[in-house]
This record gives sequence, C-alpha cells and structure tokens, in this order.
Amino acid sequence: MIPRYSRPEMTDIWSPETRFGIWLEIETLAAEAMENLGQIPPGVTAAVRKRGGFDVNRIDEIEREVKHDVIAFLTSVAEHVGEEASFLHKGMTSSDVLDTCLSVQLVRAADLLVTGIDRLLTALEKRAREHKLTPTIGRSHGIHAEPTTFGIKLATFHAEFQRARARLLLAREEVATCAISGAVGTFANIDPRIEAHVAKSLGLSIEPVSTQIIPRDRHAMYFATLGVIASSIERLATEVRHLQRTEVLEAEEFFSAGQKGSSAMPHKRNPVLTENLTGLARLVRSAVTPALENVALWHERDISHSSVERGIGPDATIHLDFALHRMSGVIENLVVYPDSMLRTLESMGGLHNSQRILLSLVEHGVSRDDAYRLVQRNAMRTWGGEGPLLDLLKKDPDVSSKISDAELEALFNLDYHFKQVDTIFERVFGTA
Repeated sequence: MIPRYSRPEMTDIWSPETRFGIWLEIETLAAEAMENLGQIPPGVTAAVRKRGGFDVNRIDEIEREVKHDVIAFLTSVAEHVGEEASFLHKGMTSSDVLDTCLSVQLVRAADLLVTGIDRLLTALEKRAREHKLTPTIGRSHGIHAEPTTFGIKLATFHAEFQRARARLLLAREEVATCAISGAVGTFANIDPRIEAHVAKSLGLSIEPVSTQIIPRDRHAMYFATLGVIASSIERLATEVRHLQRTEVLEAEEFFSAGQKGSSAMPHKRNPVLTENLTGLARLVRSAVTPALENVALWHERDISHSSVERGIGPDATIHLDFALHRMSGVIENLVVYPDSMLRTLESMGGLHNSQRILLSLVEHGVSRDDAYRLVQRNAMRTWGGEGPLLDLLKKDPDVSSKISDAELEALFNLDYHFKQVDTIFERVFGTA
C-alpha cells in the first residue's frame, strides 16, 4: 500500500493504533466475561477500562527483545494498568486475539467497500438513465455487431456490481467470526461462554471449531470476492479506455482545466484514470492466490499465513476501496459523445441490419442457408466500399424479388433494436 492509492478511512482500519486498540478491547471483553463468571477478581475490568492503554513505540521496543508481538503488547498494557493486568489473557492464546482482531478489521473494511460499491451503483444508474436511448454500436470480437444503447451498456455494469455487492455481503458474513478457544481450540483453559461474550460484543459469530485459529477458507473466500470485484472494475475501465481511443472517441474521461496529458505532446488527453484502475485490479487480484494457499496449514495451526495476511489484508482492501471511488468519479464525470456514437454506428453502411434482412428473407420463403448467402454476398461488397447495404440489396434481383424496396427500407429502422429497452431497465433497476 502506498499513500497515492489510499483513502484515510480505509488506511485507519489497518493502522497500528487501530489494531492494538482492537486487541485491547478483545482482552477487556474476555476479562469482563471471566469476571462475571467469577474466574478472576472483581474490579479487573474496571481497572483495565480506566487505566488501560498502550504505547506503539514501546510495543515495538519490547518486541525487538521478546520477538513476540502479543507478549510485547500485553507487557505495554501492564505498564499502564498495573497489577490487575496479570489477569488479562488468562487461558487464551495469541491467535485468539490476532484472528478475532483480523475478523473485526475485515468486517470494517467490507463495510467501507460496500459504501464504495453503492456510490458506483448510483453513478451507473444515473448515467444509464441519462443515455437510455442513446444509440451506439454493439461490438463482438471488437467488430461492429448490432445496435444497442449506451444506457444498456451501462446497465450491464450496474447489474454486475449488484452481484458484486451481494457477494461482498456474503463474504463479510463468512469472515465475521470470533475464536477465543485457547491452545489447539479445545477450550481446556477457557470457558466457551467467554468466547460467546466477546463475539456478541464485537458483532461477530462464534467460530464453531477453531483448532486454535479461524479456518482460512473463510479468508480465502473474502479475498477471492475482492478479486472478482476488481475484475469487474477492470472490465468497466477497459470499456472506457476503448471508447476513448482517438479513432472511436465515443466517450472519454473528464479532462479538467489545467490538466496535462503528456510531458512531450500538448495535444494528448489520455485515459490515465482507467489505465490506473486496470493496474489496481491486478494488485487486488494478486492477493487471491496467497489467500487460497493459506487454507492448508499444518495440523491445528502454523503461522505461514501470518506474514501473508499482514500484507494482503491492508493492500487488497485499501487498493480496492480506492479503485471503487476512483471508478465512481470516472462514471460521474464521464464525457459522452452521442453524435460520435451515431456516426460510428452508421459508418459501416448499414451492415448492422444484416440479421434483420436474413430473417426477413426466411420469412419470405427463402431457406436460411440461401438467405445467409444472399445477405453476406451484399454485405461483403459494402465491407469492400462498394456502397451502402440497403442500396446493394435493392439492386440484387435475388433479394428484391422477395422483399420490396419499401419493406427493405423499413428493415433499416434503428428504433427496431430498442423496443425492449424498458424491459431490460425494469430487470436491472426495478423500474424502466
């Protein structure tokens, strides 16, 4: 993670102050439960809440000596609390604190990511409705296919990010578990009721069986979900990049006053934001394979996953959070050129109507193979620059003998392609 691609709301979740603050809350809640169960003296929790604290620099200093982060943390807390701190961490193991804290951080991160998706959904719906009936050419293999609308194009992304939101909520739920079960997860030295109290207080579910750590299939699902969302961002960013190409220029990123596109060429207006988003998507996806590989740990636990998660936890969530908000800004400010879209659509001499002619010939009694041959014969002449498809079809006796000129002209009506736009919008947005 670097500051250039981060927002403070997300980076704060991963700061040492936040992490140690969550650790202290976990230890305090566990002590509270132990005190309520009569397992430690009265007044311990009150003392911890009153005097409990830590010093990040002091923790780092202690860790350099003891080579153990949780011990260093507990030592620093004891220096603030006093003798009551000796009852903290009773029957617990380090993973109880570390894994439960990570769950809290991932849940908080997911909540911010949902907010980012919601902003993007709002932007996509607004622009989709704005361009609901703006004609543009649909492309397959990058080649002109049939007409669509720019609104439908944006609606496809809205539907995709609806799915992204639903997946993220499921991933959030799956990772939101608490483990306070002691060494190898048997509760031999700690009452399960303590885990239940901590979990409820932190808004988490209890981990049914933790084997000392929370099983990493949960985390793998979480990071895989982030990777899929990143890929959806890249798909949308790639669309904008293609539309901004000079030869196309149907839409482009907003170019602000005073902005410069090139150190050498003053005329340049480059899709730098969406290119950046493509790169950020790669970074987020780079967390997926390590998260999957973290699932297979030795026996009840090892710490081969720990160094991985210290990196991918902050990096993947921070990068995706930034990407979602950058993508939202791109869509909110996207400059759209309807006239250019229409010119592009019409530039191939009506070839986008080939299927309509094919189907009409079939309806007039021509076999499908023969109809395809007749349309393709004329389409290839249009492709070669010999004239608009409609004119060539009118002059082709094999076609004109079946379909009148008036019928042919009607088959080139652009509105035909948009008769189901309302249906699509109702499916995506609930209302047309």
